[in-house]
Amino acid sequence: MQLPDAALPVSTGPEEWGASVQTAVAAPLPIRAASHHQAFTTLGAHPDTQNGQRGVRFGVWAPNARAVGVIGDFNGWEPQPLAPSDDGSGQWHGFIPGVDIGQRYKFRIQPPEGNAFDKADPHAFQTECPPLTASRVATLDYAWGDAEWMAGRASRQALDQPMAVYEVHLGSWQRDDDGNYLNYREIARRLAAHCTALGFTHVELMPVAEHPFYGSWGYQVTGYYAPSARYGTPQDLMALVDTLHQHGIGVLLDWVPSHFPSDAHSLGAFDGTHLYEHADPRLGFHPQWNSLIFNYGRYEVRDFLIGNALFWLHYYHFDGLRVDAVASMLYLDFSREEGQWLPNEHGGNENLAAVKFLQELNTAVYAAFPDVHMIAEESSSWGGVSRPVDHGGLGFGMKWNMGWMNDTLRFIERPHFYREYHQDELRFSFWYAFDENFMLPLSHDEVVYGKGSLWERQPGDDWQRAAGLRLLYGFMWGHPGKKLLFMGGEFGQEAEWTHEGTLDWYLWGRPLHAGIGRWVADLNRVYRETPALHRRDFAAEGFSWAHAEHGLPTVMNFFRHAGDGQGDVLVLCNFTASPVQALRIGVPRGGHWTELLNSDASIYGGSGMGNLGGRDADPIACGGHGHSLLVTLPPLAVVMLSDGGPTHSAARLAGSANPSISN
Repeated sequence: MQLPDAALPVSTGPEEWGASVQTAVAAPLPIRAASHHQAFTTLGAHPDTQNGQRGVRFGVWAPNARAVGVIGDFNGWEPQPLAPSDDGSGQWHGFIPGVDIGQRYKFRIQPPEGNAFDKADPHAFQTECPPLTASRVATLDYAWGDAEWMAGRASRQALDQPMAVYEVHLGSWQRDDDGNYLNYREIARRLAAHCTALGFTHVELMPVAEHPFYGSWGYQVTGYYAPSARYGTPQDLMALVDTLHQHGIGVLLDWVPSHFPSDAHSLGAFDGTHLYEHADPRLGFHPQWNSLIFNYGRYEVRDFLIGNALFWLHYYHFDGLRVDAVASMLYLDFSREEGQWLPNEHGGNENLAAVKFLQELNTAVYAAFPDVHMIAEESSSWGGVSRPVDHGGLGFGMKWNMGWMNDTLRFIERPHFYREYHQDELRFSFWYAFDENFMLPLSHDEVVYGKGSLWERQPGDDWQRAAGLRLLYGFMWGHPGKKLLFMGGEFGQEAEWTHEGTLDWYLWGRPLHAGIGRWVADLNRVYRETPALHRRDFAAEGFSWAHAEHGLPTVMNFFRHAGDGQGDVLVLCNFTASPVQALRIGVPRGGHWTELLNSDASIYGGSGMGNLGGRDADPIACGGHGHSLLVTLPPLAVVMLSDGGPTHSAARLAGSANPSISN
């Protein structure tokens, strides 16, 4: 792979870079950003030819080192020196002939004081498989086959389009029969088939950057530019993304710029001084995760991270980044007691350098790739997370709605007969639903550490648990905001998630669990087909309350509006185990309202109670409207009706094949 020493060309538009990457040789990163975001093109290990000799150019940033050498398979692990740059950058460079792709290496650092030590390459494109820690010489060459996806990505990923994300931990989704990890390519085929069958629009991969401790799930990164060797090579990961794209499925990457582990071979005290982290532990040590915190006040650190984000988006064609633990970056006192943190220059607890970094990050990413998603996992009430930088926001495209998640799960864990006293836990999220561009997450964090699976958190017997889980998903898919569901949730995984095993796929053989899978598939299909359920996810005009003749505390009724005459959807949720008969709901217009979805249909494992496929609106005033529907709500169920929905949705076809869906 040839990578230029000088600044790279600037792209004139997405069509230019979209075409350039469809070759077998990895193209330079053409971005509309300063060239210092591309340090990975000169630092690290890059195959090259100089004076007719093939070898590798090495580069590393170690400004306080007395000397730096390269050790590896090619020199008997005896250091060959690099030369310091004369530009004051603190970089060291050198060309070593005869080095081959795949060979292992490290940098030997002579610190300002004391003995030399060895470090892995911060910019390595590949590493040894943990627990081994050396870097490997690698290229990023790959022949992509996803030109159609890339050309249409901007329209597919517009904020008014449906987005149902399937979150996956690669090491525990599936394994081979003897318990070994699957290769990225093997996972690709299975994952594409699974997500196609269930109708998910995107996959989100939990962190795949190299991490020494498997039990960190990828959130303790040591190789920021290298995909985990546990599952294969860089090209194998590219094949996974490529395969999903060719099946019409976007791929998001969980990305961790908030902290890093202190393993001896990693970034900590890299040249014998605190380069990437703060020297003062009140700023540079994370007590909750026993890890080090990036010093966002150093422009080299910001460039390392911003370049890393651009790297994954360009060379691996990822369609967006989910940025982990943003709240821990924003607050200097995050997870700290009094006296364990330092205030900012104004005396506050805001990390002003981190704010600047996040704004620079999002500005650079959207300038280079305007058709990707930047999504913040941010758990506080910080304002403007998903608002533009030039309006004072952080510049993300979306934010995880952790408040919705916490309130909703707290509510669904309550016994059915107590729920009527806690209806505000469900209603509160609607009051701030449009303050940010929200994604609704039911993520891996909600099914670990003794919390139990989503199935276990439902009260009642197995039938009620299955019905409650279908109700939870129906409420979620009806609620404004994009959707994310962690693997296993789609079929009602009974046991809490463990990274050491795999999902209990045998549960698909049980009717109640298979019914949950069918329900998720139908939810996704109708969600994608019905503009009212996704077009105005981030606009208050897309939502209004629906009012019943007699309000019930555990029945929630609301409308989703598409606008422009594309129809409305009435979402009715019954959170009790008793059916509700003859409930009159006001609707904005007369005519026939089709029952798009009914989670109590017999094909999902329900009792088969419903509304005969739909209801005609009566000219009877109710709830401020001149017309109304007289509906039946099954127990622990969601019913969605539309006056302009799809005419051949999966749910209606299922209903015609199962007359018991309506009685």
